[in-house]
Amino acid sequence: MDIVRRIYNLYFSEDKDLTMRLRPILGFTPARLSLFKTAFYHKSMTNETPGKPTNERLEYLGDAILSTIVAEYLFKKYPNKDEGFLTKMRSKIVKRQTLNEIADSMGLDVILSEYSMGKMSSAMLGNALEALVGAIYIEFGYEKTKNYVIRNILMKYLDIINLETKDDNHKSQLLEWCQKNGMEVNFVTLAKFKMDKRDCFKVGVIIDGQEISTAEDFNKKSAEQTAASKAITKLDIHPVIT
Repeated sequence: MDIVRRIYNLYFSEDKDLTMRLRPILGFTPARLSLFKTAFYHKSMTNETPGKPTNERLEYLGDAILSTIVAEYLFKKYPNKDEGFLTKMRSKIVKRQTLNEIADSMGLDVILSEYSMGKMSSAMLGNALEALVGAIYIEFGYEKTKNYVIRNILMKYLDIINLETKDDNHKSQLLEWCQKNGMEVNFVTLAKFKMDKRDCFKVGVIIDGQEISTAEDFNKKSAEQTAASKAITKLDIHPVIT
C-alpha cells in the first residue's frame, strides 16, 4: 500500500513538487506526504490559515525520538565514558543551535521559506528538523528512524570528535568568568514585542549594574546566548576549553 502511495505522491499528487523537493533531502519518497508537509507549517501560519495543523505536535514527538536516538548512539559509541560526559555530548548535539545548523545544511530552509509567513528565524529550522524526525518515525517506526538519523544526520552533518572538546555555551562561559572574577551578572529581558506576528525577545547582559550587550531573537534562550557571545567578545574573554 505504501508503495502505491509513494508512486502517487511522486507523479500524480497536487503536492508532487514538494515530493520532488523532499526526495533529495530525505533520500526517499514519503508515503504520508501530508504528514511531511505539516512538518514545515510553523505556528505563525495559523494567523493566515486558521484551523490548519502546525508542526508543533510533530516537533514534540521528534524531539523525544531524536533525544533517545542520540542517547543510545552515544552510549554505544563511548562505552567507557561516564554519565556526565554522555549528557554533555547529547546536549551539544540536540541543542537548538546545532539543529538549526544541520537543518540549514540539509536545505530545509528552502522548503520552510515557502510555508512561513514573514521573516523566517533560525529557530524555525531546528523545529522543522525535529518535526521531520517525528514524521519519519510515524512513517517507518523506531529502528528505521534510528538508522536514518545516525546515517543521514549524525554521521553526515556532525563532527562528533570535534564536539568532544567544543564548548559553545556562551552563557555558561560568561557566568563562570564572572564568578571567578567576583562580578555579578544578570540576563535581563529588556523587551518583549511582536515581529511578524511572533513573540520576539530583547535580552541584555548586565554585569555589576552595567549593560554590556544586548541581543534579539524569537527564542529567549537563543537571545541570551547571542548576548553572552557579544559580551565575551567585548570583554575579550578567552574561555579555557577542557
